[in-house]
Amino acid sequence: MYSTVEAAEILRLSRIEVFRKIKSRKIKAEKVGRNYVIAHDDLIEALGKVVGSSKREKIEKAVKKAVKEYRNTFKKFAEE
Repeated sequence: MYSTVEAAEILRLSRIEVFRKIKSRKIKAEKVGRNYVIAHDDLIEALGKVVGSSKREKIEKAVKKAVKEYRNTFKKFAEE
């Protein structure tokens, strides 16, 4: 677990910007007393080095939808 100060240093952001990202739910954090802590996996996801499971599911759903809706178009592109 990382404090907002530690997360700010790692992400190269100001502490205020980390708070903004927490409030906008761009960074997942838990409130402990008056402070927020950020799990290691959530911090790595915020760095953009890995795709979290929830984002992976959204991406897979979007791909399946695109394939379903544009299957014929994709086939035509593949033929060209």
